[in-house]
Amino acid sequence: MKEENSKRSRQRELILRIVRSTKKHPTADEVFADARQEMPNISMGTVYRNLHFLKEQGRIKELCFPNCPVRYDGDLRDHYHIKCTECGRIEDVSHLSPRAAINEIEELTGYQVHTAHIKFQGICPECQKKMSTGTNNRTMPDIQNQ
Repeated sequence: MKEENSKRSRQRELILRIVRSTKKHPTADEVFADARQEMPNISMGTVYRNLHFLKEQGRIKELCFPNCPVRYDGDLRDHYHIKCTECGRIEDVSHLSPRAAINEIEELTGYQVHTAHIKFQGICPECQKKMSTGTNNRTMPDIQNQ
């Protein structure tokens, strides 16, 4: 039994290391592909179970965007994310302070905020270049409350 627990621990630590070592917010499939490089016998089920366990333990974050597979983030600091609606890339938006926004909302409303889920979506600079047609068809952002 101890050997099996040790194996699970090695698998879990590998998965955690993979998620924390990148800024690209990998999907479970990407974590699985990277894990197989080091541990060829690891199963997809093991990756899913450990990602869920690590999320439940607060060691990683799960990112859910519409029409996008679940992604994982090893950066536990407060920060926002932005997703390109064209290529699907997700990036950190670290220079805006979620805490400052929450403080302002609490001051304006009198509420004590427990959770907030703000996600930005747009078109990344690379996709803008690919789509460039010489006209500016920019519309106002669609802001939805969750």
